[in-house]
Formats: sequence, C-alpha cells, structure tokens
Amino acid sequence: MDDMDFTKPQAEAPAASAPFKAANSRFYNADVAAALFRIAGKEERFDTGQMIFTEDEGSGIFKASRMYHLSEGEVGLSIRNKPLDVVKAGEIFGEMAVITGQPRSATASARIPCVGYSMDAKELQAALGRSPEFALMLASVMYDRLRFIAALIASRPRPTGAPPLEAAFFPPELVKQLQDALPRTAIVRYRQQTLIFKEGQVGTFMYVVVSGKVGIAVGGTLVEVAGPGGTFGEMAVVDQSPRTASAGAIDEIELLAIDRATLIKLIKGQPEFAMAMLRAVAERLRHMNAQVR
Repeated sequence: MDDMDFTKPQAEAPAASAPFKAANSRFYNADVAAALFRIAGKEERFDTGQMIFTEDEGSGIFKASRMYHLSEGEVGLSIRNKPLDVVKAGEIFGEMAVITGQPRSATASARIPCVGYSMDAKELQAALGRSPEFALMLASVMYDRLRFIAALIASRPRPTGAPPLEAAFFPPELVKQLQDALPRTAIVRYRQQTLIFKEGQVGTFMYVVVSGKVGIAVGGTLVEVAGPGGTFGEMAVVDQSPRTASAGAIDEIELLAIDRATLIKLIKGQPEFAMAMLRAVAERLRHMNAQVR
C-alpha cells in the first residue's frame, strides 16, 4: 500500500489558519444562493446593532439554528468580543451551525439596517432537493477550505499522537436506502491493506462505506478513519479537482461507488443524502481545523 500505514495515527500539524467564510471561496456563487433563499427562506429584517445570534448559542426544543443570506446591509462577526469578519450583501453566514447542529462559533450583529432570508435545517434539507446545484456549491466551498487545511497539514512536521477523526455520518437506514437505489455494479470491494486512490489522482467516484474501515491520509498523516456509514472521496466528484488525500483499506471493505451524475440524482430524490454529505464535510472541516490551531 505505497509508503503509508493506514492503521495508526502518524502526525499532527499545529498552526494557525484564516477565518472561514463561504464567500471567500472561488466556488461561492451569490446568484445560486440568492435564488434558493428567496424561494425557500423566510424574510428577515434587523436594525443597526441588533444581535442575530451569539457565540456558543445552540439549538433547542423551541429554537432551531438558522442560516442566513444577506440581501442588504452589513453584518459583523466577532469571537469573544473581538472583530472577526464582515458579511456583506450577497453572502451567506451561520451555515455551519445549521448543518452540524453544533453551537455557534461566533456572534453576528447588524452593523447597519439589514434585510435577508433565513432557513433552518429542515427547510434547508427540503430546499436541497429542489436545488442540487446549491448543495454542490456549498460542499465545494467547504472542500475549498479543507484543501487549504490539508496543504497546511501536509507541510508540517509529523509528531505522533494525533487521533484521527472516526465517525459514521450516514445512518444505517440511509446506507440501506442507497444500496436499494443504486445498481449492483455500484458495490465495490477491496482487500485488507489495498490502496484505493492516491493523493493527486483524478477522481471519478465518491464512496460510502458499507462494511469495514478505510484510512484517509494527507501527506502521510492519517486524519480520518471511515467506518460503516462513513463517506470519502467526495471532493473530486463535487468540484472535479484532483484527490487531496490518499485512501486505503484497513481491513476487507465493501463500498458504494457514486459518480457525479448519480450524486445529483440522489440529491434530487433524497435530499437527506445531501444533508448527510454536508454534515460529513463540516465535521471533517471542524476536526482538521483543530489540528492546525
């Protein structure tokens, strides 16, 4: 399996990284975002100085986190009362808390009178089925950030002891639905310690793990272990970029291979698949970002 051992952690890469904002990505499309929010979102108006959400704020029984598209005005983002960034007309913000269900990582307040639209997680999921291009755009934005962090990790020395991310993002019932929806030719199997793909290669398929475990390595650093319900390889399919990581079978594995055309079809027919995919990317981003602080 090349020169990588996918069975144990190999590195950690502490460093600082720039704040994440969707509109900073070359993949962000303001027109696609505006169209989706105007159709599926709720109109919002905020006065100067009005708080939109606060740092560490979480969803509850009576309050679900919302993500926003700003049509007019400016919104300031801050962490621990220190300015972080400014959101301007045409941009989205607050999406990570909606996708992950985790508490807010920053505070948002109106710098001047603002007009926009908002959606919660349920509204977003329903909207993705109508607008798969928004799902692909948002995934590409997060992949762009992952690509930046992966380059940082690959360029750093490799001290030992960094635990890889190990999580299942697709619940068993969704994996079963995918198996039923895909042809039998979508099922692929690899033997233990087999290389699936290498960093830098052109990718045609993303994969969902049915059984076994897959190791994901960036620059020789094991950053993730994908078990049943895990997904990997999406980046090359969504934004058609070269592989930014290598993947290998830790033990005997069974995978579902999904190409771009099939991915778009799945998003239209099963928007919960798109939400699960976005959640997987967001969790991967959170985990890798922690390694470069």
